[in-house]
Amino acid sequence: MMATESLAAKVSVRAACSALRMPRATFYRHRQPSPVAATPPVTATPPVTATPPVTSHRSPLALSAEERQAVLDLLHSPRFVDATPRQVWAELLDEGVYHCSVRTMYRYLRAAGETCERRNQRRRVSSYAKPELLAEGPNQVWSWDITKLKGPVKWTCFYLYVIIDIYSRYVVGWMLAHRESATLARRFLGETVEKQGIDPGQLTVHADRGASMTSRSVAQLLGELGVTKTHSRPYTSNDNAYSEAQFKTLKYRPGFPERFGSFEDAEAFCRDFFTWYNTMHRHTSLSLLTPESVHYGYAERILAHRAEVLQDAYHAHPNRFKRPPQPGQVPEAAWINPPTRTTLIS
Repeated sequence: MMATESLAAKVSVRAACSALRMPRATFYRHRQPSPVAATPPVTATPPVTATPPVTSHRSPLALSAEERQAVLDLLHSPRFVDATPRQVWAELLDEGVYHCSVRTMYRYLRAAGETCERRNQRRRVSSYAKPELLAEGPNQVWSWDITKLKGPVKWTCFYLYVIIDIYSRYVVGWMLAHRESATLARRFLGETVEKQGIDPGQLTVHADRGASMTSRSVAQLLGELGVTKTHSRPYTSNDNAYSEAQFKTLKYRPGFPERFGSFEDAEAFCRDFFTWYNTMHRHTSLSLLTPESVHYGYAERILAHRAEVLQDAYHAHPNRFKRPPQPGQVPEAAWINPPTRTTLIS
């Protein structure tokens, strides 16, 4: 440090610090030490002396306690309670009044824990109950939705309406249309309910919160038919997982095109797909049974035949099996949002 002082006396401080590679801040800090006394080192056996009173060093530029409270009272006043510090500062300045800077206002609010949203204008979102639906057989709970199929040119598409039974995974109805419409949805649901022979009080229909699903005409139809309706929570796709999964199977099917050449082209593809899906697709959640066999009640006969084949194979080569093979079983139930263990206990 002495060398830097000596050199700085001959040349400038900048040149001396640069030559000796010393930060100028360090040089000035050593030249003008802080007025606060340094803390004495702690010895092994400190002398027993009276502890000197701790004095606070408040900046002479800081506002007094009364001025600080006046600023907070101003920010809490009915006039400025919904305004930001920037707005308060600007309005007061236009009126010829200055209390402190915008940064100081924010600092006082932060110390009071009020730097979050202070305005009482956030929209209260209604709480939506989680749908919990149980199906222990076919035609007890249906899930339906609408998806878009791209048309022959950009910005054109066709609308595919699909209803699936969550127990059997059977597509009980589908319809392709040029538009999404509550009128079409009403007709589609009414025809499907009639085709499946649904009795009043037998069925619950679940859907998301699309315009057609929540329309008044659809609600009136379901009420007239004695069908209960439920809806997913907003922005919760898992509440309609059966329809979402079915659409994924459709769009990942080999041969699904990037665009359909025409309405007739899309309709022909859907007709072939849903025939395959209902009658030939072995669903993993159904013990590799087809949705049609579970929906119309001849799955047990298929499983019994599989059990005989597996038993013959086991008796012919028991060393090839660790245990007698089983063909699986028909699912006992299907849930949309099964209740948690805590809910069941309570």
